[in-house]
Amino acid sequence: MELVKLGKKGQVTIPIGILRALGVREDSPMLVEATGDGGIMLRPAAVYPFEMYSDARVVEFERENAVPAALLAKVDRAIAKKKRG
Repeated sequence: MELVKLGKKGQVTIPIGILRALGVREDSPMLVEATGDGGIMLRPAAVYPFEMYSDARVVEFERENAVPAALLAKVDRAIAKKKRG
């Protein structure tokens, strides 16, 4: 445990050894919250890119990933045959 000091603007400098041990780099987004026992929790924020798809793009995905009708029919016949015996 290391002692740090709160600056005039509410800023705290986290010792480099702690940052390195956690794999936190400069300019990393962080989440901060107050805990129920009067503490402060600081942890790295995960940032994930995402893409919004238009309805047309969703239809395209569904078309590209659809199972061909001939294959579905073949699977249905195999299941029916297995049920018969």
